[in-house]
Amino acid sequence: MARTIALENVRNIGIMAHIDAGKTTTSERILFYSGENHKIGEVHDGAATMDFMAQEQERGITIMSAATCVNWKGYRISLIDTPGHVDFTAEVERSLRVLDGAIALFCAVGGVQPQSEQVWRQSEKYNVPKIAMVNKMDRVGADFFAVVEDIRKILGGNPVPMVYPMGAAESFDGVIDLLRMKAIKFDMKTLGKVAIEEEIPEQYMEACKEWRQKMVETAAEQDDELLDKFFAGEELTIEEIKRGLRKGCIARKIVPTYCGTAFKDKGIQPMLDGVIDYLPSPLDIGDTVSADDETKVRKPDDKEPFCGLAFKIVTDKHMGKLTYVRVYSGVLKLGEPIYNSTMKQETRPNRIFRMHADKQEALEEAYAGDIVACVGLTKTRTGDTLCDPKNPITLESIEFPDPVISVSIRPNSRGDNEKLGNALYDLAQEDPTFQVKYDSETNETVISGMGELHLEIIVDRLKREFNVECTVSPPEVAYRETIRQKVEGEYKHVKQTGGRGQYAHVCLRLEPQEPGKGFEFVNEIKGGVIPGEYIPAVEKGINKALEAGAYAGYPVVDVKVTLYYGSYHEVDSNEFAFIECARQCFKQLFLKGAPQLLEPVMNVEVAVPPDQMGAATGTLSQRRGRVEGMEDKGGSKLVKGFAPLGEMFGYSNTIRTLTQGRGTYTMTFERYEPVPASLTEKIVEKRKKEGKVR
Repeated sequence: MARTIALENVRNIGIMAHIDAGKTTTSERILFYSGENHKIGEVHDGAATMDFMAQEQERGITIMSAATCVNWKGYRISLIDTPGHVDFTAEVERSLRVLDGAIALFCAVGGVQPQSEQVWRQSEKYNVPKIAMVNKMDRVGADFFAVVEDIRKILGGNPVPMVYPMGAAESFDGVIDLLRMKAIKFDMKTLGKVAIEEEIPEQYMEACKEWRQKMVETAAEQDDELLDKFFAGEELTIEEIKRGLRKGCIARKIVPTYCGTAFKDKGIQPMLDGVIDYLPSPLDIGDTVSADDETKVRKPDDKEPFCGLAFKIVTDKHMGKLTYVRVYSGVLKLGEPIYNSTMKQETRPNRIFRMHADKQEALEEAYAGDIVACVGLTKTRTGDTLCDPKNPITLESIEFPDPVISVSIRPNSRGDNEKLGNALYDLAQEDPTFQVKYDSETNETVISGMGELHLEIIVDRLKREFNVECTVSPPEVAYRETIRQKVEGEYKHVKQTGGRGQYAHVCLRLEPQEPGKGFEFVNEIKGGVIPGEYIPAVEKGINKALEAGAYAGYPVVDVKVTLYYGSYHEVDSNEFAFIECARQCFKQLFLKGAPQLLEPVMNVEVAVPPDQMGAATGTLSQRRGRVEGMEDKGGSKLVKGFAPLGEMFGYSNTIRTLTQGRGTYTMTFERYEPVPASLTEKIVEKRKKEGKVR
C-alpha cells in the first residue's frame, strides 16, 4: 500500500467556537458538499453524523470531539469537530495540540463570545493558524463587519474579509468572492451543493472594490517580492494574492475571513476553498523537535523514523480501547512493534483505522500527516509519544486544566462496586480533566470534573454505556489551600520499636508564591547533613502533604518549600522515615503560615432581554458576583462579571425562570481567589466533622 495523496495536499484542521455558533451544522455541510454524506444530518433532529453519542443527540450539543476525513478538489481534509461548552475544554485542548490549522467559527449575531476567546487563546498557545467563518448570516441582527471588528478588537487578530455578504438576515442571498470579483449564489434545489457565479450587483460594486484593495495590500505586505511589485503599480495576479495571504495566514499574521449560513446551505464552499488555499499542510508546519533533546528532530516525511502523539482515548463497545494518533513522521504499520517513549514500553497496533465520525475505514499503514485510530495500544495514555523502537524521541505532551467541581458517587446496587470502579477507570483514561479518588476514611468514591454538565454526562454514560445506576451527592467546589506568611521550623521523626528504629530530622522554610505559580521545592542542604539519596524522599513527603492540606483537606497550591537543614542516623534513617518526617513537618508549619482557602472564580456573561437587565445584575450580586460591565449585542443586553463557582450551582434555572426562557449565560474559569473569612470558618468546620481533615 502506498500514499495516495501528496503530503502538501493534506490539511489537518479543527472547527472551534463558542457553544451554539454552528460547528456541527458546518461539519455536516462539509461532509455533504464533499460527497462524504449523501444526505444532511441536522443537529436539532439528533441526526448529525459528528454528534454520534446519545447524549449529544438528545441535547443538541457536542461533547466529544469527532474526527472525520473528506476529499475536496484533490485535497484530503482531516476534520475534528470540537465541543463549544466550557465543561469539555479538554477536547479542544487535545485537538488543537495535534492540528495544523483551524476554522474559528463565530455567530453573526453574537460575535466574539466568552468561549470564543477561550478557544482562540488555546489555539494561540499551540501556534495554530486560523481562518474565520462568520456563520448564521440568515439570523435577524446578523452583521458580518461587526464580527470582523470583534475579531480585531477583542481577540487581537487581523481579519481579512475574503467575501462580501449580499444582504443579511432574511435577505441574505449569497456572497461575493473578493479575490475573483464574482457573486456566488447557491442553488437551493441541490441544497446549496451547486454554486452559481454571477456578475456583482451594482449596489455592492463600490464597497467590494474597496475591500478587495485592502485584501491586495495585506497580501503584498506578507512578501517582499509582492510588495515591490505592488509599489511599482503593477497588478498582482490571483495566484500572487493567494501566495501572500497563505504566507500571512501560516505565520499567524492574518486571518482570512468568510461568511455564510451553514443551516441555509450558503457560503460553505468558499470557506472550504479557503481551507486548502490558506491553511498549512504538515510540510508548512515543518519539523517536530523532541521535548527533551533539541538535537532530535523529525521531518514530516514518510522516509523518516516513525513518531506520533496519542492525543485521545475512546472506549468502544465492540473494539475496546481506541487510541487516536497523529503521525508526525515515518510510517505506522499494522502489527509492527512501536515504542511508547513516555511509558518506556513496547506496544503494537492490532488494527489501524481512518475515522469517519463513528464509522471506520481499515488501513494497513498510516503515513506522515495522517490522523488515525489504533486498537491494541492498551497501556497508552493521552499525551504519550509513540515512536520507532530504534530511534526514540519524546514529544511535548498535552497540559490539561485541573477539575473545579466534585461529587461523591455510589452504585445503587452493592454488587456493582467492581463494575463502577472499572467504568470510572475507563472514563478517566478517556478524559484527563475527569478525576476519580477513593477516600478510605469515609468510604466514598469522589469524582471531579470541569462543571455540572461534565459530571452529569459522566453519570449518564455510566448508566447507558456501563449499565451502572448511581446515587450522586450535591456538587462540591474544588477549593484549594495556600499560606499567606513565610514560616520555618523543624520536625524529628523518631521511632524505636525493637530492632532497627526510624530516624529523620528536617528543617523546612515555607513561603507563599504568587497565584498560579504552583509548588516549588528548593534543596539548600550543604555538607551532607542529609545524604543526597534522602532528598527525593523529603520532596515525596511534601508532595504527599500537598494532596490534602492540613487546614481543610483540600490540595495545597502556590507554596515554595526550602529544605535548609536536618540530620540523619547511620543505622535508623531510611527513605520511609524521611517521607513521613517531611510530611509531618510541612503539615505543622502550614498551619502556622496563616493558611487561606481559595475558591474558583468564574468569568460570567449573561445575555438577557433589555427589560430584564436589572434582574440579571441583581441575581449575580446575590451570588457574591461582581458586575464589570454591560453592553448591547444582537438585541440583547450582555451583563459581564465574575462570580464564585460555589454560588453558581443551579443558576441556569434561575436565569431561565427570570426571563421566561429567553436568557442564557456562559461561565469560564478565570482564577482562584481567597474565600471570605466567615465562609471559610463554615467550610473548615464542615470538613472536620466529615473527617476530611487529618
